Amino acid sequence: MQQGIMELMWRSSHVSGSNVHYVEALYEQYLDDPEAVPDEWREYFDTLPRPDGSATQDVPLAPTREQFYQLGQQRRTAQAPSSGSGENKKQVKVLQLINAYRVRGHQKADIDPLGLRSPTPVPDLDLSFHQLSKSDLDTEFQTGSFFLGADKAPLKEIVEALQQTYCRSIGCEIMHIVDTEEKRWLQQRFESVRSAPKFSEEVRKHVLERLTAAEGLESYLASKYPGTKRFGLEGGESFIPMMDELIQRSGGYGTKEVVIGMAHRGRLNVLVNILGKNPSELIDEFDGKKVVERGSGDVKYHQGFSSNVMTPGGEVHLALSFNPSHLEIVAPVVEGSVRARQDRRNDPDGGKVLPINVHGDAAFAGQGVVMETFQMSQTRAYETGGTVHIVINNQVGFTTSHPRDSRSTEYCTDIAKMVQAPIFHVNGDDPDAVLHATQVALDYRQQFKKDVVIDLVCYRRRGHNEADEPSGTQPMMYRKIKDHPSSRALYAKRLVNEGLLTEDEAKAMVDTYRDDLVAGNHVANALVQQPNTALFVDWKPYLGHEWSGYTDTSVDLKRLQRLAAKMCAIPDGISVQRQVAKIYDDRRKMQAGGMAANWGFAETLAYATLLDEGHPVRLTGQDSGRGTFSHRHAVVHNQNDGSIYVPLQHLAEGQPTFTIHDSFLSEEAVLAFEYGYATTAPNDLVIWEAQFGDFFNGAQVVVDQFISSGETKWERLCGLTMLLPHGYEGQGPEHSSARLERFLQLCAEHNMQVCVPTTPAQIFHLLRRQVIRKLRKPLIVMSPKSLLRHKEATSSLDELANGHFQMVLPDQGKRDAAKVERIILCAGKVYYDLANWREENARDDVAILRLEQLYPFPEEELYEAIKDYTNVTDAVWCQEEPLNQGAWYPSQHHMRAAVERLKSGLGGRLKFAGRPASAAPAAGYMSVHTEQQRQLVEDAFNL
Repeated sequence: MQQGIMELMWRSSHVSGSNVHYVEALYEQYLDDPEAVPDEWREYFDTLPRPDGSATQDVPLAPTREQFYQLGQQRRTAQAPSSGSGENKKQVKVLQLINAYRVRGHQKADIDPLGLRSPTPVPDLDLSFHQLSKSDLDTEFQTGSFFLGADKAPLKEIVEALQQTYCRSIGCEIMHIVDTEEKRWLQQRFESVRSAPKFSEEVRKHVLERLTAAEGLESYLASKYPGTKRFGLEGGESFIPMMDELIQRSGGYGTKEVVIGMAHRGRLNVLVNILGKNPSELIDEFDGKKVVERGSGDVKYHQGFSSNVMTPGGEVHLALSFNPSHLEIVAPVVEGSVRARQDRRNDPDGGKVLPINVHGDAAFAGQGVVMETFQMSQTRAYETGGTVHIVINNQVGFTTSHPRDSRSTEYCTDIAKMVQAPIFHVNGDDPDAVLHATQVALDYRQQFKKDVVIDLVCYRRRGHNEADEPSGTQPMMYRKIKDHPSSRALYAKRLVNEGLLTEDEAKAMVDTYRDDLVAGNHVANALVQQPNTALFVDWKPYLGHEWSGYTDTSVDLKRLQRLAAKMCAIPDGISVQRQVAKIYDDRRKMQAGGMAANWGFAETLAYATLLDEGHPVRLTGQDSGRGTFSHRHAVVHNQNDGSIYVPLQHLAEGQPTFTIHDSFLSEEAVLAFEYGYATTAPNDLVIWEAQFGDFFNGAQVVVDQFISSGETKWERLCGLTMLLPHGYEGQGPEHSSARLERFLQLCAEHNMQVCVPTTPAQIFHLLRRQVIRKLRKPLIVMSPKSLLRHKEATSSLDELANGHFQMVLPDQGKRDAAKVERIILCAGKVYYDLANWREENARDDVAILRLEQLYPFPEEELYEAIKDYTNVTDAVWCQEEPLNQGAWYPSQHHMRAAVERLKSGLGGRLKFAGRPASAAPAAGYMSVHTEQQRQLVEDAFNL
């Protein structure tokens, strides 16, 4: 049978679900006599694992394949019993029982420290379900692939081992994984030690010490600041030894940096007990001391921190990302920061930089950005070699009274199955089990470079915050919590009972920690006091720079032409698609001076010059390789074999990296990723491009909580560039506007730049300015659509070589300033409509000026551009956007301030020409769009 037919058979439904027992019966017959089954089934079964262990075709249906593998293991080379023998049938059922525990054992696991988890009926784990009984318990059966230490064992030993492995303090969800090697690796790690390895006395005492630290900080803060918000870790103290083990063990693997993202719960505990923030500094924050000299600052449980700790493998740099209130949004930011660090270290497999993302149970299940972050985990543009995800599972959401109201899935972690991530549910009151799950999780990440999830099932001893009274909505849970000993108390009692330490020694740990807190000593026991600064990202060259309007971005003309020639060179053997070939032919003419430069040529040439000057460039977004409007074509697709060639990656030997990827269909996670990347790569030009400007709507939280305010809240610099196609082309409400007004409304304190370039030379110098100057501010570019090919939107090579970015473009042409009676101010594409109307109607009494930068507003530059128009009687602001949108309301006071300085007697009067106020960004009908466009242009001249 052909391979394609076999694959289709494997993927069809007849080998799963209700037909599986029929298929198994056929397979039993095949094991006794291959000729006893129909030809198509015999060929089908021939592809299954053989009793001698020989390799066979991999099968995508994991649970069914697992059963067939085990059945194959039992086939004897001697005479087998007949297919109807009771022994053979029971052997099959035992193997099915083993598989059932692997698939569903987690549903019976003791993972809830409060014992409130409603038991789920799991008939698959009962002997009777598999036609077995107590009378079979003493009968020996083959164990198949189950790791028992022997090929055969009595059924009671097999069942006991299965229950110990899969139904104690760790519930393993691994059977959804398709890859056989990964699944067998995980089975071996848990089955070989029955999910309960024997840790040394030293290790267990260290775990108790870390539990003591976790509990000690919360007790100290609760007594000193009762009722003050701190989002404490009470009930989830095992999280601290978990984090400690992750960091120490990763260091042993050779990891050099660990980047951590987490929301509020337990954050202060991590800062003090893991990263080594001095407790006295935290106390100062509780007392209200100002810690940020400039800007707004932020609450203490949003603050980030970095430090170095010592591990068995050497010094490791830790970075806890700053985090806003929007819970899970930090997860993709962490991934971006990690990717930047890996790129800097030339660490493509992620062995040197580890991401750890910590989640809440309700947020993990409820926030869509979690799905987006998982979806990016194995893509070329965003992979980081696997992330360790930790869910601090309080078993209750923000104010939700029942898990049924916070999710539709059995577990809050079910979303992780979409990428076949293994999931370990672990009882937070069993620190030994927590330690084992942590070790397996990290080892899996290091081995397979994929995401893994630890679901730390715990509880929240207090309310959502310390000012909240949870018993109002959770009476039964909090009645149980009130009398429940802490994880530290339970573990200390356990160690005392086992004779590993005395009660006095356990109490001494508490006293020692408390004394250190009161004395203001560091309590992170691995903290490096004199850290190796080579592990840090060096931001010193970019600190302390004030805003400056002018930056020299000129390039020697010959060097410009040399780079242009290289970026247009395509090797022989690459067949270029016809329209793309025409673009590259035109660019060669532009390079030679035979054609004026268009937008695509100038933009890609800007990247080439930056690469030549030592600046890496990273550009991602939907359709970024070619550009949504097919203007860029920085990635050439070979028409012969589908391979790609990126000319900008072949400018010179040893050049900086040029990274360009078409993103998956996400805005929120991707923009957050690029923000995280840009905050960790100050020397790079990092760009996110929206397919249409309005697409950033899906990532508004990233703009609000990171891009616009990260510097003022956290003193976190970022040079991210956003390209947002913007302009009214009759394409309806959503594809016209990049919501310019939203960005301008967020502008203050020189927090970001908002620019609307209208010529190729302007985008060339704007992109260069973003990296060449040391100032690092986010750049929002309202990039064009029709101007990408507009016959008048061109520039000369000289303008690229010798120009600079002009925040205000003066009126074009040799117009007598004394005859100008009206000035029109505008931004963007509408300029070309205004200029054409003026020419067609011979209105030489009107000057048109373009504001290419709307924030920081270039008031002085605007005045300089209009000061010679001393006979002006009218000033108009013209925009394509409706009255209540665009730049009019956020910027009119700046414009008036410049206009009122004219000596013409005009004063500060400024008229508006644009679309009427509208709830939608633009009209959806071409006829309405055209009429509105005609009217606003005429109004600009005739109001």
